[in-house]
Amino acid sequence: MSDKFSNEWKRREFLQGMGSVAAGMALSGCGISADRSAKGLTEEASAVKPIVDSRTLEKPNLTVGYVPVNDCAPFAIAWKKGFFRKYGLNVQLNREASWATSRDGVIFGRLDASPVVSGAVTNARIGAEGARHAPLCAAMTIHRHGNAMTMNKAMWDSGLRPWHEYNGNLEEFGKQFRAFFDSQPSEKRVWAVVLSSAIYEYFVRYISAAAGVDPFKEFRVIIVPPPQMVTNIRIGAMQAYMVAEPWNTRAIQGNLGVGFTFVQGKEVWLGHPDRLLGVMESFIEENPKTYYSLVKAMVEACQYCSKPENRSEISALLTERSFTGAKPKKGAIDKFTRPAIVGDYNYGGFDEKDRTIQSEDATIFYDIPKNLPQIPGNHSTFMWQSQSIWLMTQAARWGQIKEVPKNAEELAKKAWRTDLYRKIVAEMGIDCPQEDYQVEPAELFIDKKAFDPSDPVGYLNSFEIRANRPQSFFQS
Repeated sequence: MSDKFSNEWKRREFLQGMGSVAAGMALSGCGISADRSAKGLTEEASAVKPIVDSRTLEKPNLTVGYVPVNDCAPFAIAWKKGFFRKYGLNVQLNREASWATSRDGVIFGRLDASPVVSGAVTNARIGAEGARHAPLCAAMTIHRHGNAMTMNKAMWDSGLRPWHEYNGNLEEFGKQFRAFFDSQPSEKRVWAVVLSSAIYEYFVRYISAAAGVDPFKEFRVIIVPPPQMVTNIRIGAMQAYMVAEPWNTRAIQGNLGVGFTFVQGKEVWLGHPDRLLGVMESFIEENPKTYYSLVKAMVEACQYCSKPENRSEISALLTERSFTGAKPKKGAIDKFTRPAIVGDYNYGGFDEKDRTIQSEDATIFYDIPKNLPQIPGNHSTFMWQSQSIWLMTQAARWGQIKEVPKNAEELAKKAWRTDLYRKIVAEMGIDCPQEDYQVEPAELFIDKKAFDPSDPVGYLNSFEIRANRPQSFFQS
């Protein structure tokens, strides 16, 4: 082993150790501990008769991670309703402190599987700056949408309002956005996201650039675990953030009153993937039968979460201490988890105006809402490899890699395993699209710029605001 490699490895070990210390501090500071993880079998799960004999599986006992945000719903349902048990699995759910620990738990073998942000699998494959370099894989999407950008009261007072009130006028928003940051000292030009490979970071930069405001010059982006977002914006550590619900709703008027929702992620890119079921490539190779069972259980859980008649039950389940812990006062409705699950979404504000909007697509778990393109056989858990390539263009645009990889299609094929997904769900009687690529129409994006996966370099070069070289990024 060369001295250079040895020193680099020691450096990584040190940073990982510091990450563990930070995670421990986060747990302590938020009152979150490992004993909050969902344990044992529920009464409902115990009554489920398995259709797969656990003795036929290579590894029936699994440790699966989850993060305390709304999109842990399919994991909560698979555990509570017995879908894991149905497919011969004995799953211990492990509550994770952040999206970094959720990802790293899989990479370093502490977890067998865990939800990861949609960019994590791609960026692990391409070795993007700020991401672990590892052969991560995913065969299914856990959910789409279910996230939003929150701005603080000072941004409201400066004149900024929820995006839908601008009626698509990026120029008007850009002027107000730039004016706000021009009036702030450097220490008050901070935006937080959950992980450097999260689509949230790309969205924060994307919408800023679309409005003509260079995100490299106007503000910094830092990494903060989801449960710490509201506290940090309240104490002034940052002015805005993007995260999964319920941590946006927790900040709006009528809850903690420290912010308002500027935009839901679906308004930046309608239909975007948010969370994937991440595993290591070696796990699939060594445990193919187990992996089939895991994916089947999660697909059924996503189908359950997708049904409108189940949404109220799911939002109530998510308030439990084992999941988000965002519990309302006794006897009150679950006002924190409900909006993005049921669809009665309140953008908030500080003028007492009701900004509640009803929608079917606040969080998409399986069925595709009517306002999205209707493709035969398509459903939310199906992964489009072309969307993985879009994520690569953004990693290049924001300096995490020098250029779009020349073997982008090969990397997408290895990371986003549509081949496996088709085989697995075919055994469940589920049809899928036969293509792995689709053009993302212009009307789906906030800047009305279509994405054609056949020319990712041309797409990247079409943006006036982009990085010309890798930029340093905060360790996640």
